[in-house]
Amino acid sequence: MHRLLAALLAATACASIAQAQTAPPAPAAPAFTVDRALELAGVVSPALEAASADVRAAEAGRRVAGLRPNPSVTVEAENVAGSGQYRGTQSLEATTSLTLPIELGGKRSARIAVADARTDRATIQAAIAQADLRLSVVRAYAEAASAERRLVTARDQARIANEALRAAQVRVQAGRASPIEVQRADVARINADAALVREERAVEVARFTLSRIIGQPISGPLDADWFSDVPATYGPLRPIESTGTLVMAAADADFAIADAGVRLARSQRMPDLTLGAGARRFEQTNDTAAIFSLSIPIPLFNNGRAALSQATAERQRADAQRRLTVLDVDQAIARAQADAANAATSAAAASGPALAAAEEAARIARIGYREGKFGQLDLLDAERTLAETRATAIDALLSYHIAQAQLERLTARAPTTQGE
Repeated sequence: MHRLLAALLAATACASIAQAQTAPPAPAAPAFTVDRALELAGVVSPALEAASADVRAAEAGRRVAGLRPNPSVTVEAENVAGSGQYRGTQSLEATTSLTLPIELGGKRSARIAVADARTDRATIQAAIAQADLRLSVVRAYAEAASAERRLVTARDQARIANEALRAAQVRVQAGRASPIEVQRADVARINADAALVREERAVEVARFTLSRIIGQPISGPLDADWFSDVPATYGPLRPIESTGTLVMAAADADFAIADAGVRLARSQRMPDLTLGAGARRFEQTNDTAAIFSLSIPIPLFNNGRAALSQATAERQRADAQRRLTVLDVDQAIARAQADAANAATSAAAASGPALAAAEEAARIARIGYREGKFGQLDLLDAERTLAETRATAIDALLSYHIAQAQLERLTARAPTTQGE
């Protein structure tokens, strides 16, 4: 009976173990994609918030610029608190008048033109902030992804170094190698373990940096397929027009502001009129009389010529800066294209044939070393070549994604503004 119960318990335990072994593995956490990072960063970015506030401020400034001058009400009391017949209020003359400034020379339309130009500039700056944020997120994401890829490589190198140490110990114990090989293998293992610790810290820092940009901790692994996605052939470089890009739109908007400033300064040279109308009451006779006034300032000391010269010089500077920006943007686009193409070529070579050849050479060297056909120096050289090839591939992938993001930033198109 006891034997039967023991057999049943053993069978049940075996069935449980078998069921646990055949149970489907837990689903892996979904990858944290770069699109998700961009979405989260756009919600918490202080740069986008500041740019949005600038747009609202510029729109409010446009409304302010369209307002006309306020009228004024003036109340005057004359011939009071004097002596003789002017004692008290018996000779009081009270005047109530309304004055209204009249702007001449197109000042209001000139102010509106300046405000419109500044609103367009704020809109473009908001788009620039969005493009800069995208570049920052992609750069941080690529650096974090590259750190994770280096960590995987470091773990593999540490595993290989431990296996090489055990193989060296076996060879030395069998009398087929000098004890110096164990020391060399142990040094390689120590260095590989230290590199693994460094890469683990690098991953923590890179993920922390990315989490600060998106405003929350990163859950799950990063998208390794995105990091490895590099075109096999980049193709010939093609000229890209800088016209219509964000950088050029900003330079054009700065020139538009300066040009509108010249118009405003020119309009300021025309003096404004102040019209007034009111009524005067005479205390002695209880009579009233109408009063009309016209005020015209005399441009004796400030005729607006200096302000116009200043605005003209600022417009010339903005025009020269715009022409200089064309040259800088064209050169930057060409450099970014070349950097992206070179990085893609290097990544395709290092991640493809070169990496496959290095892995095969290292595999053959490990087998040959264990069988006594190759020396330890041959093995170390093959492992070093493999590690360098992997590092080159990761660096090339990182350079490609950064250069591609920089190219997209330089060629980002400007939004449609009021002036277009």
